[in-house]
Amino acid sequence: MNEEIRALEPKNLWNKFADLNAVPRPSKKEERVIEFMKNFGNDLNLETQVDSVGNVIIKKPATKGMENRKVVVLQSHLDMVHQKNNDTNFDFDTQGIEMYVDGDWVRAKGTTLGADNGLGVATIMAILESDSIEHPALEALFTIDEETGMTGAKGLEEGLLEGEILLNLDTEEDDEIGIGCAGGVDVTAKRTYSQEDAPEDAVAFKIVVNGLQGGHSGMDIIKGLGNANKFMNRLLFNASEDLDLRISSINGGGLRNAIPRESEAVVVIDDFQVKAFKSELEDEIDAIKTEFSKLEPNLKVSITETEVPAKVMEAQVQAQVQKAIYAAHNGVYRMSPEIEGLVETSNNIAKVEIKEGKIEIKCLTRSSVETSKDDLANSLKSSFELAGFDVELSGDYPGWAPNRESAILTVLDDLYEKMNGERADVAACHAGLECGIIGNHYPEMDMISFGPTIRGAHSPDERASISSAKKYWKFVLEILKNIPVK
Repeated sequence: MNEEIRALEPKNLWNKFADLNAVPRPSKKEERVIEFMKNFGNDLNLETQVDSVGNVIIKKPATKGMENRKVVVLQSHLDMVHQKNNDTNFDFDTQGIEMYVDGDWVRAKGTTLGADNGLGVATIMAILESDSIEHPALEALFTIDEETGMTGAKGLEEGLLEGEILLNLDTEEDDEIGIGCAGGVDVTAKRTYSQEDAPEDAVAFKIVVNGLQGGHSGMDIIKGLGNANKFMNRLLFNASEDLDLRISSINGGGLRNAIPRESEAVVVIDDFQVKAFKSELEDEIDAIKTEFSKLEPNLKVSITETEVPAKVMEAQVQAQVQKAIYAAHNGVYRMSPEIEGLVETSNNIAKVEIKEGKIEIKCLTRSSVETSKDDLANSLKSSFELAGFDVELSGDYPGWAPNRESAILTVLDDLYEKMNGERADVAACHAGLECGIIGNHYPEMDMISFGPTIRGAHSPDERASISSAKKYWKFVLEILKNIPVK
Protein backbone atom coordinates (compact mmCIF):
# COMPACT_ATOMS: atom_id res chain seq x y z
CA MET A 1 0.00 0.00 0.00
CA ASN A 2 2.76 2.47 0.92
CA GLU A 3 4.60 1.62 -2.33
CA GLU A 4 1.96 3.78 -4.00
CA ILE A 5 3.17 6.65 -1.82
CA ARG A 6 6.82 6.02 -2.63
CA ALA A 7 6.11 6.50 -6.36
CA LEU A 8 4.85 10.05 -5.84
CA GLU A 9 6.89 13.11 -6.78
CA PRO A 10 9.08 14.44 -5.32
CA LYS A 11 10.19 10.90 -4.53
CA ASN A 12 12.88 11.84 -2.03
CA LEU A 13 10.25 13.64 0.10
CA TRP A 14 7.53 10.98 -0.09
CA ASN A 15 9.99 8.13 0.44
CA LYS A 16 11.23 9.70 3.65
CA PHE A 17 7.63 10.25 4.73
CA ALA A 18 6.89 6.56 4.10
CA ASP A 19 10.00 5.57 6.09
CA LEU A 20 8.95 7.79 8.97
CA ASN A 21 5.33 6.62 8.97
CA ALA A 22 6.49 3.02 9.35
CA VAL A 23 7.72 3.96 12.84
CA PRO A 24 5.11 4.28 15.65
CA ARG A 25 5.41 7.79 17.09
CA PRO A 26 2.47 8.89 19.23
CA SER A 27 3.09 11.82 21.56
CA LYS A 28 4.73 10.84 24.86
CA LYS A 29 5.91 7.56 23.28
CA GLU A 30 8.65 8.72 20.92
CA GLU A 31 11.40 6.30 21.99
CA ARG A 32 11.36 4.38 18.69
CA VAL A 33 11.30 7.44 16.46
CA ILE A 34 14.10 9.08 18.46
CA GLU A 35 16.22 5.96 17.91
CA PHE A 36 15.19 5.90 14.25
CA MET A 37 16.27 9.51 13.76
CA LYS A 38 19.51 9.06 15.69
CA ASN A 39 20.42 6.08 13.49
CA PHE A 40 19.48 8.08 10.40
CA GLY A 41 21.95 10.83 11.27
CA ASN A 42 24.71 8.43 12.29
CA ASP A 43 24.29 6.38 9.09
CA LEU A 44 24.90 9.58 7.12
CA ASN A 45 28.06 10.22 9.18
CA LEU A 46 26.63 13.53 10.32
CA GLU A 47 27.12 15.02 13.77
CA THR A 48 24.11 13.70 15.70
CA GLN A 49 23.06 14.08 19.30
CA VAL A 50 20.00 13.50 21.50
CA ASP A 51 19.56 16.10 24.21
CA SER A 52 18.40 15.49 27.77
CA VAL A 53 14.67 15.53 26.93
CA GLY A 54 14.86 13.54 23.70
CA ASN A 55 15.15 16.16 20.95
CA VAL A 56 17.39 15.00 18.10
CA ILE A 57 19.86 17.45 16.54
CA ILE A 58 21.70 16.60 13.31
CA LYS A 59 24.23 19.02 11.84
CA LYS A 60 25.35 19.15 8.21
CA PRO A 61 28.09 21.38 6.78
CA ALA A 62 27.34 23.84 3.98
CA THR A 63 27.66 22.72 0.39
CA LYS A 64 30.52 24.14 -1.65
CA GLY A 65 30.15 27.87 -2.21
CA MET A 66 27.56 28.32 0.55
CA GLU A 67 29.96 28.47 3.49
CA ASN A 68 29.54 32.24 3.93
CA ARG A 69 25.74 32.04 4.43
CA LYS A 70 24.01 32.22 7.77
CA VAL A 71 23.53 28.91 9.58
CA VAL A 72 19.93 27.67 9.27
CA VAL A 73 17.96 25.59 11.77
CA LEU A 74 15.39 23.35 10.05
CA GLN A 75 12.80 22.41 12.66
CA SER A 76 9.87 19.98 12.86
CA HIS A 77 8.39 17.75 15.56
CA LEU A 78 8.63 13.97 15.60
CA ASP A 79 5.38 13.08 17.38
CA MET A 80 1.93 12.81 15.83
CA VAL A 81 -1.65 12.97 17.07
CA HIS A 82 -3.10 9.49 17.44
CA GLN A 83 -6.81 9.58 16.56
CA LYS A 84 -8.84 6.85 14.86
CA ASN A 85 -12.41 6.07 13.98
CA ASN A 86 -14.24 3.85 16.47
CA ASP A 87 -14.66 1.12 13.86
CA THR A 88 -10.95 1.13 12.94
CA ASN A 89 -8.83 -1.61 14.48
CA PHE A 90 -5.43 -0.01 14.88
CA ASP A 91 -2.71 0.15 17.55
CA PHE A 92 -0.64 3.36 17.35
CA ASP A 93 1.91 1.88 19.75
CA THR A 94 2.88 -0.97 17.43
CA GLN A 95 1.68 -0.25 13.89
CA GLY A 96 2.91 2.01 11.13
CA ILE A 97 0.41 4.27 9.38
CA GLU A 98 -1.42 2.67 6.45
CA MET A 99 -1.57 5.23 3.64
CA TYR A 100 -3.26 5.44 0.25
CA VAL A 101 -3.71 7.90 -2.61
CA ASP A 102 -7.12 9.49 -3.15
CA GLY A 103 -6.94 11.82 -6.15
CA ASP A 104 -4.67 14.71 -5.17
CA TRP A 105 -4.59 13.59 -1.54
CA VAL A 106 -2.62 11.15 0.57
CA ARG A 107 -4.80 9.73 3.35
CA ALA A 108 -4.62 7.08 6.06
CA LYS A 109 -7.00 4.18 6.55
CA GLY A 110 -9.25 5.30 9.42
CA THR A 111 -6.50 7.08 11.40
CA THR A 112 -4.60 10.33 11.48
CA LEU A 113 -2.02 10.49 8.70
CA GLY A 114 0.86 12.07 10.59
CA ALA A 115 1.50 14.65 7.86
CA ASP A 116 1.38 17.03 10.82
CA ASN A 117 4.38 17.27 11.22
CA GLY A 118 5.72 14.22 9.41
CA LEU A 119 6.01 15.99 6.06
CA GLY A 120 8.22 18.58 7.72
CA VAL A 121 10.39 15.87 9.25
CA ALA A 122 10.58 14.05 5.90
CA THR A 123 11.61 17.29 4.17
CA ILE A 124 14.53 17.75 6.52
CA MET A 125 15.55 14.11 6.20
CA ALA A 126 15.58 14.36 2.39
CA ILE A 127 17.78 17.47 2.54
CA LEU A 128 20.19 15.89 5.01
CA GLU A 129 20.50 12.79 2.84
CA SER A 130 20.97 14.61 -0.46
CA ASP A 131 24.37 15.22 -2.03
CA SER A 132 22.97 17.54 -4.73
CA ILE A 133 20.83 20.12 -2.89
CA GLU A 134 22.57 23.49 -2.35
CA HIS A 135 22.33 24.75 1.20
CA PRO A 136 24.18 26.68 3.93
CA ALA A 137 25.32 24.96 7.11
CA LEU A 138 22.28 23.24 8.60
CA GLU A 139 21.16 22.28 12.08
CA ALA A 140 18.20 19.92 11.93
CA LEU A 141 16.14 20.14 15.11
CA PHE A 142 13.61 17.34 15.61
CA THR A 143 11.59 18.07 18.73
CA ILE A 144 9.41 15.68 20.71
CA ASP A 145 5.98 15.92 22.30
CA GLU A 146 4.81 19.02 20.46
CA GLU A 147 1.21 17.86 20.34
CA THR A 148 0.63 17.22 24.05
CA GLY A 149 2.72 19.72 25.95
CA MET A 150 5.61 20.99 23.81
CA THR A 151 7.97 19.51 26.37
CA GLY A 152 10.66 19.04 23.74
CA ALA A 153 10.78 22.73 22.88
CA LYS A 154 10.46 23.69 26.54
CA GLY A 155 13.35 21.44 27.52
CA LEU A 156 15.64 22.46 24.66
CA GLU A 157 19.00 23.38 26.09
CA GLU A 158 20.56 26.74 25.34
CA GLY A 159 23.89 26.68 23.57
CA LEU A 160 23.22 23.58 21.44
CA LEU A 161 22.35 25.58 18.33
CA GLU A 162 24.38 28.18 16.45
CA GLY A 163 21.82 28.97 13.76
CA GLU A 164 20.72 32.56 13.14
CA ILE A 165 17.61 31.60 11.16
CA LEU A 166 14.96 29.02 12.02
CA LEU A 167 12.66 27.55 9.37
CA ASN A 168 9.72 25.86 11.10
CA LEU A 169 7.98 23.49 8.66
CA ASP A 170 4.68 23.14 10.52
CA THR A 171 2.27 25.49 8.71
CA GLU A 172 -0.58 23.77 6.85
CA GLU A 173 -1.41 26.10 3.92
CA ASP A 174 1.11 26.28 1.10
CA ASP A 175 0.29 29.92 0.33
CA GLU A 176 0.83 31.04 3.91
CA ILE A 177 3.96 32.30 5.63
CA GLY A 178 3.59 32.14 9.38
CA ILE A 179 4.99 34.91 11.55
CA GLY A 180 3.15 34.29 14.83
CA CYS A 181 1.05 31.80 16.76
CA ALA A 182 -1.04 31.33 19.87
CA GLY A 183 0.13 30.17 23.27
CA GLY A 184 -1.86 27.75 25.36
CA VAL A 185 -2.66 26.35 28.78
CA ASP A 186 -4.26 23.08 29.87
CA VAL A 187 -7.29 23.42 32.14
CA THR A 188 -8.11 20.21 34.02
CA ALA A 189 -11.11 19.90 36.34
CA LYS A 190 -11.45 16.91 38.66
CA ARG A 191 -13.82 15.87 41.41
CA THR A 192 -15.27 12.77 42.99
CA TYR A 193 -18.88 11.81 43.66
CA SER A 194 -20.79 9.23 45.63
CA GLN A 195 -22.33 6.40 43.69
CA GLU A 196 -25.89 5.37 44.37
CA ASP A 197 -27.75 2.21 43.51
CA ALA A 198 -29.61 2.43 40.22
CA PRO A 199 -33.36 2.96 40.83
CA GLU A 200 -35.57 -0.08 40.86
CA ASP A 201 -37.72 -0.63 37.77
CA ALA A 202 -35.20 1.43 35.78
CA VAL A 203 -34.37 1.03 32.10
CA ALA A 204 -30.86 1.80 30.85
CA PHE A 205 -29.85 3.35 27.54
CA LYS A 206 -26.55 3.87 25.77
CA ILE A 207 -26.42 7.18 23.92
CA VAL A 208 -23.73 7.62 21.29
CA VAL A 209 -22.91 10.89 19.53
CA ASN A 210 -20.62 10.42 16.52
CA GLY A 211 -20.06 11.34 12.88
CA LEU A 212 -18.71 14.79 13.71
CA GLN A 213 -15.83 16.24 11.70
CA GLY A 214 -13.50 16.93 14.60
CA GLY A 215 -10.21 18.53 13.64
CA HIS A 216 -7.47 20.75 15.00
CA SER A 217 -8.61 22.59 18.11
CA GLY A 218 -6.62 25.64 17.04
CA MET A 219 -6.78 25.93 13.27
CA ASP A 220 -10.34 24.57 12.95
CA ILE A 221 -11.92 26.23 15.99
CA ILE A 222 -13.02 29.20 13.87
CA LYS A 223 -15.28 26.94 11.80
CA GLY A 224 -17.77 26.52 14.65
CA LEU A 225 -17.82 22.75 14.30
CA GLY A 226 -19.80 20.54 16.65
CA ASN A 227 -18.24 19.41 19.92
CA ALA A 228 -19.42 15.94 20.96
CA ASN A 229 -19.01 16.75 24.66
CA LYS A 230 -21.19 19.83 24.43
CA PHE A 231 -23.78 17.98 22.36
CA MET A 232 -23.97 15.11 24.84
CA ASN A 233 -24.29 17.46 27.78
CA ARG A 234 -27.04 19.39 26.01
CA LEU A 235 -29.02 16.21 25.40
CA LEU A 236 -28.70 14.95 28.96
CA PHE A 237 -29.26 18.37 30.53
CA ASN A 238 -32.55 18.91 28.73
CA ALA A 239 -33.78 15.40 29.53
CA SER A 240 -32.77 15.82 33.18
CA GLU A 241 -34.75 19.06 33.47
CA ASP A 242 -38.08 17.28 33.01
CA LEU A 243 -37.34 13.63 33.84
CA ASP A 244 -35.63 11.60 36.52
CA LEU A 245 -32.64 10.74 34.35
CA ARG A 246 -29.55 9.44 36.11
CA ILE A 247 -26.08 9.23 34.62
CA SER A 248 -23.99 6.12 35.13
CA SER A 249 -21.03 7.00 32.90
CA ILE A 250 -19.83 9.34 30.15
CA ASN A 251 -16.78 8.95 27.92
CA GLY A 252 -16.38 11.73 25.38
CA GLY A 253 -13.52 13.11 23.31
CA GLY A 254 -9.83 12.41 23.70
CA LEU A 255 -6.79 14.59 23.11
CA ARG A 256 -6.83 18.25 24.13
CA ASN A 257 -5.75 19.46 20.71
CA ALA A 258 -8.50 17.61 18.82
CA ILE A 259 -12.10 18.81 18.62
CA PRO A 260 -14.08 15.85 20.06
CA ARG A 261 -15.95 13.85 17.44
CA GLU A 262 -17.56 11.19 19.62
CA SER A 263 -19.14 10.76 23.03
CA GLU A 264 -20.84 7.82 24.72
CA ALA A 265 -23.05 7.84 27.83
CA VAL A 266 -24.96 5.24 29.81
CA VAL A 267 -28.03 6.58 31.61
CA VAL A 268 -31.02 5.11 33.44
CA ILE A 269 -34.62 6.27 33.48
CA ASP A 270 -37.75 5.06 35.30
CA ASP A 271 -39.61 2.61 33.10
CA PHE A 272 -42.76 4.74 33.05
CA GLN A 273 -40.76 7.69 31.66
CA VAL A 274 -39.14 5.85 28.77
CA LYS A 275 -41.56 7.12 26.13
CA ALA A 276 -41.19 10.72 27.29
CA PHE A 277 -37.40 10.30 27.48
CA LYS A 278 -37.13 9.13 23.89
CA SER A 279 -39.46 11.85 22.68
CA GLU A 280 -37.49 14.54 24.52
CA LEU A 281 -34.17 13.32 23.15
CA GLU A 282 -35.44 13.02 19.61
CA ASP A 283 -36.73 16.60 19.70
CA GLU A 284 -33.38 17.87 20.93
CA ILE A 285 -31.47 15.75 18.40
CA ASP A 286 -33.59 17.21 15.61
CA ALA A 287 -32.87 20.72 16.89
CA ILE A 288 -29.10 20.12 16.97
CA LYS A 289 -29.11 18.55 13.51
CA THR A 290 -31.05 21.51 12.13
CA GLU A 291 -28.66 24.01 13.71
CA PHE A 292 -25.58 22.16 12.42
CA SER A 293 -26.93 20.83 9.12
CA LYS A 294 -24.33 22.71 7.07
CA LEU A 295 -21.39 22.15 9.40
CA GLU A 296 -22.02 18.58 10.56
CA PRO A 297 -24.06 16.76 7.88
CA ASN A 298 -22.88 13.35 9.11
CA LEU A 299 -23.83 13.84 12.76
CA LYS A 300 -25.42 10.73 14.25
CA VAL A 301 -27.01 10.10 17.63
CA SER A 302 -28.05 6.57 18.56
CA ILE A 303 -30.15 5.54 21.56
CA THR A 304 -30.12 1.83 22.36
CA GLU A 305 -31.34 -0.06 25.37
CA THR A 306 -28.58 -1.69 27.38
CA GLU A 307 -28.01 -3.59 30.62
CA VAL A 308 -28.93 -1.63 33.72
CA PRO A 309 -25.74 -0.60 35.56
CA ALA A 310 -25.42 -1.23 39.28
CA LYS A 311 -24.55 2.36 40.15
CA VAL A 312 -25.39 5.91 39.07
CA MET A 313 -24.06 9.35 39.98
CA GLU A 314 -25.58 11.08 42.99
CA ALA A 315 -28.31 13.46 41.83
CA GLN A 316 -26.97 16.69 43.30
CA VAL A 317 -23.51 16.30 41.79
CA GLN A 318 -25.03 15.30 38.46
CA ALA A 319 -26.92 18.59 38.32
CA GLN A 320 -23.81 20.57 39.24
CA VAL A 321 -21.68 18.87 36.61
CA GLN A 322 -24.21 19.35 33.85
CA LYS A 323 -24.52 23.04 34.66
CA ALA A 324 -20.75 23.47 34.81
CA ILE A 325 -20.24 21.92 31.37
CA TYR A 326 -23.07 24.03 29.99
CA ALA A 327 -21.53 27.20 31.46
CA ALA A 328 -17.96 26.41 30.38
CA HIS A 329 -17.05 28.26 27.21
CA ASN A 330 -16.24 26.21 24.13
CA GLY A 331 -15.08 27.62 20.80
CA VAL A 332 -13.98 31.12 19.82
CA TYR A 333 -13.86 33.47 22.81
CA ARG A 334 -12.44 36.56 21.10
CA MET A 335 -11.32 37.51 17.60
CA SER A 336 -8.18 39.56 17.18
CA PRO A 337 -8.95 43.28 16.90
CA GLU A 338 -5.60 43.81 15.16
CA ILE A 339 -5.37 40.98 12.60
CA GLU A 340 -8.51 40.47 10.53
CA GLY A 341 -9.84 36.91 10.55
CA LEU A 342 -7.49 35.69 13.29
CA VAL A 343 -8.90 33.98 16.35
CA GLU A 344 -7.26 35.57 19.36
CA THR A 345 -8.60 33.36 22.17
CA SER A 346 -10.50 30.05 22.27
CA ASN A 347 -11.21 26.98 24.34
CA ASN A 348 -11.75 23.33 23.45
CA ILE A 349 -13.64 21.13 25.94
CA ALA A 350 -11.68 18.13 24.77
CA LYS A 351 -12.41 15.30 27.19
CA VAL A 352 -15.24 14.45 29.59
CA GLU A 353 -14.92 11.22 31.57
CA ILE A 354 -17.34 10.17 34.30
CA LYS A 355 -17.10 6.71 35.81
CA GLU A 356 -16.82 4.85 39.10
CA GLY A 357 -17.04 7.92 41.34
CA LYS A 358 -14.54 10.10 39.45
CA ILE A 359 -14.98 12.96 37.00
CA GLU A 360 -12.28 14.49 34.81
CA ILE A 361 -12.77 17.29 32.28
CA LYS A 362 -9.86 18.38 30.09
CA CYS A 363 -9.70 21.65 28.15
CA LEU A 364 -7.11 23.43 26.04
CA THR A 365 -7.26 27.22 26.12
CA ARG A 366 -5.34 29.10 23.42
CA SER A 367 -4.58 32.76 22.85
CA SER A 368 -2.08 35.02 21.12
CA VAL A 369 -2.54 37.46 24.03
CA GLU A 370 -1.34 36.23 27.41
CA THR A 371 -3.80 38.33 29.42
CA SER A 372 -6.74 37.11 27.35
CA LYS A 373 -5.57 33.51 27.79
CA ASP A 374 -5.47 34.03 31.55
CA ASP A 375 -8.91 35.64 31.47
CA LEU A 376 -10.55 32.68 29.73
CA ALA A 377 -8.68 30.14 31.85
CA ASN A 378 -9.94 31.90 34.99
CA SER A 379 -13.47 31.94 33.61
CA LEU A 380 -13.35 28.18 33.09
CA LYS A 381 -11.73 27.64 36.46
CA SER A 382 -14.52 29.60 38.13
CA SER A 383 -17.27 27.66 36.34
CA PHE A 384 -15.85 24.33 37.45
CA GLU A 385 -14.94 25.40 40.99
CA LEU A 386 -18.52 26.57 41.56
CA ALA A 387 -19.53 22.97 40.81
CA GLY A 388 -17.11 21.56 43.39
CA PHE A 389 -14.21 20.71 41.10
CA ASP A 390 -10.52 21.05 41.84
CA VAL A 391 -9.01 22.85 38.86
CA GLU A 392 -5.39 22.72 37.71
CA LEU A 393 -3.82 25.04 35.13
CA SER A 394 -0.74 23.38 33.62
CA GLY A 395 1.42 23.06 30.53
CA ASP A 396 1.44 26.81 29.95
CA TYR A 397 3.43 27.87 26.89
CA PRO A 398 3.88 31.30 25.27
CA GLY A 399 2.72 32.50 21.91
CA TRP A 400 5.03 33.72 19.16
CA ALA A 401 4.79 37.47 18.64
CA PRO A 402 4.76 38.54 14.95
CA ASN A 403 7.81 40.38 13.60
CA ARG A 404 6.97 42.01 10.28
CA GLU A 405 10.53 43.41 10.11
CA SER A 406 12.02 39.91 9.94
CA ALA A 407 14.82 39.59 7.38
CA ILE A 408 13.98 35.97 6.55
CA LEU A 409 10.34 37.00 6.04
CA THR A 410 11.48 39.36 3.29
CA VAL A 411 13.40 36.52 1.62
CA LEU A 412 10.41 34.14 1.67
CA ASP A 413 7.87 36.79 0.71
CA ASP A 414 9.86 37.90 -2.35
CA LEU A 415 10.68 34.35 -3.41
CA TYR A 416 7.07 33.23 -3.15
CA GLU A 417 5.88 36.05 -5.38
CA LYS A 418 8.65 35.41 -7.90
CA MET A 419 7.82 31.69 -8.09
CA ASN A 420 4.02 31.92 -8.03
CA GLY A 421 3.12 35.29 -9.50
CA GLU A 422 1.23 36.41 -6.40
CA ARG A 423 1.95 37.43 -2.82
CA ALA A 424 1.84 34.88 -0.04
CA ASP A 425 -0.56 35.26 2.86
CA VAL A 426 1.70 36.53 5.64
CA ALA A 427 -0.21 35.77 8.82
CA ALA A 428 -0.25 34.62 12.40
CA CYS A 429 -2.18 31.45 13.22
CA HIS A 430 -4.24 30.17 16.14
CA ALA A 431 -2.33 26.92 16.38
CA GLY A 432 0.49 26.39 18.84
CA LEU A 433 3.86 26.37 17.09
CA GLU A 434 7.13 25.82 18.90
CA CYS A 435 8.68 29.07 17.67
CA GLY A 436 7.65 31.10 20.69
CA ILE A 437 9.20 28.62 23.09
CA ILE A 438 12.38 28.15 21.05
CA GLY A 439 12.60 31.92 20.82
CA ASN A 440 12.76 32.10 24.61
CA HIS A 441 15.88 29.92 24.49
CA TYR A 442 17.37 31.68 21.45
CA PRO A 443 15.98 35.23 21.46
CA GLU A 444 18.20 36.48 18.60
CA MET A 445 17.08 33.77 16.17
CA ASP A 446 15.04 35.01 13.18
CA MET A 447 12.07 32.65 12.72
CA ILE A 448 9.51 31.85 10.04
CA SER A 449 7.01 29.03 9.47
CA PHE A 450 5.64 27.49 6.26
CA GLY A 451 4.63 24.11 4.89
CA PRO A 452 2.53 22.11 2.41
CA THR A 453 -1.26 22.06 2.42
CA ILE A 454 -2.72 19.65 4.97
CA ARG A 455 -6.42 19.31 5.74
CA GLY A 456 -8.19 17.74 8.73
CA ALA A 457 -5.14 17.59 10.99
CA HIS A 458 -5.73 15.87 14.35
CA SER A 459 -8.60 13.82 12.90
CA PRO A 460 -8.91 10.61 10.85
CA ASP A 461 -9.81 12.84 7.92
CA GLU A 462 -6.25 14.22 7.86
CA ARG A 463 -4.92 14.41 4.31
CA ALA A 464 -1.96 15.94 2.50
CA SER A 465 -2.10 17.48 -0.96
CA ILE A 466 0.22 15.85 -3.50
CA SER A 467 0.33 18.85 -5.85
CA SER A 468 1.00 21.15 -2.89
CA ALA A 469 3.91 18.98 -1.76
CA LYS A 470 5.57 19.54 -5.16
CA LYS A 471 5.07 23.30 -4.89
CA TYR A 472 6.34 23.37 -1.32
CA TRP A 473 9.42 21.26 -2.07
CA LYS A 474 10.51 23.65 -4.83
CA PHE A 475 9.99 26.56 -2.44
CA VAL A 476 12.17 24.92 0.23
CA LEU A 477 15.02 24.39 -2.23
CA GLU A 478 14.89 27.99 -3.43
CA ILE A 479 14.86 29.31 0.14
CA LEU A 480 18.02 27.36 0.96
CA LYS A 481 19.76 28.82 -2.10
CA ASN A 482 18.84 32.35 -1.04
CA ILE A 483 19.83 32.41 2.62
CA PRO A 484 21.61 35.75 3.32
CA VAL A 485 25.33 35.92 3.93
CA LYS A 486 26.62 36.20 7.47
